[in-house]
Amino acid sequence: MHDIRFIREHPDQFTAAMQRRSVAVTADQILDIDSQRRSLQAEIQDMQSCRNAASKDIGTRKAKGEDAEDLIAEVNRIKAKLPQLENEETALAETLEGFLLELPNILDETVPDGADETDNALVRTVGDIPKFDFVPKDHVVIGEGLGQMDFALGAKLAGARFVVLSGQLAQLERALASFMLDTHTQEFGYVETLPPALVNSKTMTGTGQLPKFAEDLYKTDDKWLIPTAEVPLTNIVADDILDQSKLPLRMTAYTQCFRSEAGSAGRDTRGMIRQHQFSKVEMVSICHPDHSAAELERMTNCAETILQRLELPYRVIKLCSGDTGFSAQQTYDLEVWLAGQDDGRGMYREISSCSNCGPFQARRMRARFRDSATGDTRFVHTLNGSGLAVGRTLIAVLENGQQNDGSVILPKALHSYMKTDRLLPVAAS
Repeated sequence: MHDIRFIREHPDQFTAAMQRRSVAVTADQILDIDSQRRSLQAEIQDMQSCRNAASKDIGTRKAKGEDAEDLIAEVNRIKAKLPQLENEETALAETLEGFLLELPNILDETVPDGADETDNALVRTVGDIPKFDFVPKDHVVIGEGLGQMDFALGAKLAGARFVVLSGQLAQLERALASFMLDTHTQEFGYVETLPPALVNSKTMTGTGQLPKFAEDLYKTDDKWLIPTAEVPLTNIVADDILDQSKLPLRMTAYTQCFRSEAGSAGRDTRGMIRQHQFSKVEMVSICHPDHSAAELERMTNCAETILQRLELPYRVIKLCSGDTGFSAQQTYDLEVWLAGQDDGRGMYREISSCSNCGPFQARRMRARFRDSATGDTRFVHTLNGSGLAVGRTLIAVLENGQQNDGSVILPKALHSYMKTDRLLPVAAS
């Protein structure tokens, strides 16, 4: 959410920032509502002052035995008028807040301009793309060949874009999550957390999923299924004033995530790339504003470490203005090489996004800290990143480790978790 004071003081800068986001809104439109509201607030305050003064004078006159009917009439007039003005002011406040809640974050100045993902900037490429003496298969063929990945059963139980994993593949899902959590907690100082998978509307609004993206979410009664653990983890500090000495707070969680994928009709309908239910290990940082830029680099490195230890080739992309998410100031995407995609020619696919949201989410949540130098309260900065998307990591392990006989060689980092160095078809295991 945006600071109305910033918009008042820097209207041209705000308008330009929205233009970078391809959002057709100007500061003047917002300030017109703000001006009407402030005028009403001033009128209400004046009338309240007049009522209070008249009430005092009524008491004085009555104490002297003087007539006060004119003042009583004035107080009654004000009392009758105030509720109407207060209702108008409340309506304008709600209109202004609704307007601001729909607007995306202001981009960091280092974000490259661009229309879509084709304009993203390559930061670095890490690892060697695997070579095969056969045409690599995609994870669907591999998983079904193992006899442990069943999309027909997923469809029977829930519908399209669901899958049932069994045997070693179910174990691999669990092993990957454990490996990620162990690394983030034991080496990088994240605190493992198990948040609710159902949250209320206030929580969804705090991180920017509501009101704008309601159609992408699943709702049950008065609760929402989380699209990512970022939502409950970040909202842990909602409405709090933290002691500066407690910063940074770093949390990680393994959860199921749920997305309707309303805007992705026809995209990635094959396999596990884009499902309605998927698992993810999420990282969230709550930090001092002066440290969020460094925290983003640190968080991205944490996610990269997982890929490196799993021996998976990847690249780091800095998202352009047209591809950066609603709540983010800037974002790094990690894209892993999937050998079996594009008919065996392979391609890079997103496996993590690490974003610095600055004070944008904190302002929506009223998440603050007390500055140890001045005693003032300030908004924290919030960051989130996938560390990693577990399902897509499973895909990468299958496609990059596949063998011509249908088995899959596992990365060394998983041997102790899986108690084996390879996956074998059910008949051969």
